Amino acid sequence: MTITPHLPEIYLLLFGFTVFMYAVLDGYDLGVGMLLPSCNQAQRDRMIASIGPFWDANETWLVLAVGILLIAFPTAHSLILTELYLPTSVMLAGLILRGVSFDFRAKVRPERKDLWDRCFKAGSFIAAMTQGYMIGRYVLAFDESIGAYLFALLSGLCVTAAYIYIGGTWLVMKTEGDLQKRAAKWSRRGGWLAALGVLAISIVNPLVSETVAARWFGFPEILLLAPVPLVCLAIMVLVDRYLRHVPVENDVGYQFPFIGAIFLFALSFFGLAYSFFPDIVPGVMTAQEAASAPGTLLIVGYGAMFVLPMIFLYTVFVYRVFSGKATDLNYE
Repeated sequence: MTITPHLPEIYLLLFGFTVFMYAVLDGYDLGVGMLLPSCNQAQRDRMIASIGPFWDANETWLVLAVGILLIAFPTAHSLILTELYLPTSVMLAGLILRGVSFDFRAKVRPERKDLWDRCFKAGSFIAAMTQGYMIGRYVLAFDESIGAYLFALLSGLCVTAAYIYIGGTWLVMKTEGDLQKRAAKWSRRGGWLAALGVLAISIVNPLVSETVAARWFGFPEILLLAPVPLVCLAIMVLVDRYLRHVPVENDVGYQFPFIGAIFLFALSFFGLAYSFFPDIVPGVMTAQEAASAPGTLLIVGYGAMFVLPMIFLYTVFVYRVFSGKATDLNYE
């Protein structure tokens, strides 16, 4: 059935925007969780404090994304959740483990805090790996071949490294001294691994998908897309050079690595959107085919016009209020 022209595509872009916001905002605090050191309680406390005011609200974007998918594209929601039921359950278990650990570590006796820090770190790794794995399965339209599963595992490693990368840049922005220096080192290593993963996926993706190959290497598309990898490379080199010299005198430009990482995430999402738009499930169904009835889409639109700006403004407000360097997190 023909739906109101372009309305499903608008919702698809809105869904992509919410996923992007989640990947950036919850991505850095997943990265911080994975970077918790095993032998320095003071640094762990400061790292947790750096994400304390933000991490819970960051996951709101995931709830919003799933809600848009369910209501605006129920057919796609059913297919995606059916194919990814097990990894989704594992991801939710990891997120729950993180939430429980975050609160328990602040309440238990000091000698038990190490246990909950390890649980927080494990939950962060579980959530990051499963999210990357699900992206890999989704991009290849849930193909059941061995190669597709290997691609999904590669995607899981790449996303995990990317979260470590952005998490490290967040710590460079929010901390000082030895922790900031260590965070820069962690971030550089995560960035190198993420770059290798992105390169490998960029090579594999057009090889397994004729549609992607046509969009990337057709003419004049190739001329329009050529600046994207060049910009990505330039940003990664500049961020890496800055991180190599941390700590910088007077902490000049301390926000640059995190902002650069956000731009890299944005360009990566642009590449995915360009490769598959207007498909809601690549190669399987378009946004028009999966969309709800026009009346439902209009109702969702009214809700989104109210909810999305409120969440966005709240996010901006919180990050503005708690800007600057992290201080000790106090629950008293």
